[in-house]
Amino acid sequence: MDCNSISFVKTCCITGHRDLPAEKIECVKEALRQKVQYAIENGYIRFLSGFADGTDLLFASIISDKKNEYPDIRLEAASPYRGRLKTKNSEFQNLLKHCDQITVVSEEYIPSCYMLRNRYMVDESQLVIAVCDGRNRGGTWATIKYADSLQRNLQIILI
Repeated sequence: MDCNSISFVKTCCITGHRDLPAEKIECVKEALRQKVQYAIENGYIRFLSGFADGTDLLFASIISDKKNEYPDIRLEAASPYRGRLKTKNSEFQNLLKHCDQITVVSEEYIPSCYMLRNRYMVDESQLVIAVCDGRNRGGTWATIKYADSLQRNLQIILI
């Protein structure tokens, strides 16, 4: 293989709370739109979402909309386990149809599958967008700490 033919794809992922306060959702959407636009303008074309309720689905929806304007960008769903893909959530199922790739981290549910999914997304990404309320516990906090330990470009939206 010719080393000159290897291309590098800039990748961005999302982490954030599922339980966004209703009164903050519009502000979070606008902040996410700005961060996504920044990423696109800086050459990011692959976007990873864990497809959890709240932040992840907001992000996936924004990327799905941006694909109309920027046909080269790609949306990837990172599912913690295969059974999660069978959710009855209609928003989830509709957005899943807009994905260019679906990655399943664990075939079966195991207690660590969400953490493994989050680490997969951070490992694949150079830019990590985080929506958090300052809690110093839970999956979002652990993912932020992991991204920071790998010296990822971390863009935090504090709510």
